[in-house]
Amino acid sequence: MDLKEKKILITGGSAGIGKATAKLLVEQGAKVVITGRNQDKLEAVASEIGAIPLQFDVSNYSTLPAKAEEAINALGGIDILINNAGIGTFDVLGEISIEQFEKVFSTNVFGLTLLTQEIVKHFIAQDSGHIINIASTAGTKGFARGTVYAASKFALRGMTQCWQAELRKNNIRVMLVNPSEVTTAFGSEERVERPEQESKLRPIEIAHTIKSVLEMDSRGFIP
Repeated sequence: MDLKEKKILITGGSAGIGKATAKLLVEQGAKVVITGRNQDKLEAVASEIGAIPLQFDVSNYSTLPAKAEEAINALGGIDILINNAGIGTFDVLGEISIEQFEKVFSTNVFGLTLLTQEIVKHFIAQDSGHIINIASTAGTKGFARGTVYAASKFALRGMTQCWQAELRKNNIRVMLVNPSEVTTAFGSEERVERPEQESKLRPIEIAHTIKSVLEMDSRGFIP
């Protein structure tokens, strides 16, 4: 797929993997809307990279139909949805609360699904579309203190497989990217980006992966 002039919505686009991906896709000539919860930060990043800012929180379910329409109107259509927004909490068994499950799943699973449903209506109507879900290696293997986070990413992996089976007949590709540890602001309450480390992936590596997956001919997809 040629990314030039493609219309793309990226959730969680004001930092980390979302920001790097948006910047790379804008450089390819795509029109990109990025979302985030902090209006000031979102507008600053959008101005920096040439994207369109749209403030919203995917865990605020009641706003999602209107926000999806707002994104599509800002883009003048929709070709690609990149579900990147995600949060995590990391506690040992014995210290886990239902509130932690509800908080993480509201973003990583429930809100993600409800937003995708809104966008998929348009994909089905136009008989084309591409969905990239950003999960994690935590969606393939658990780890100490990972109960809540890994559970959400295993769920996203399973949902991706369901959507692949449901939507392929509508010419909609659904693909999953599972980054390992990346130097971003993930897990920081202050949302401060961590410095690069020689042994850790950077957001740009994941952005290049997403770009490559999208550029593949539409008859193929990464399951």
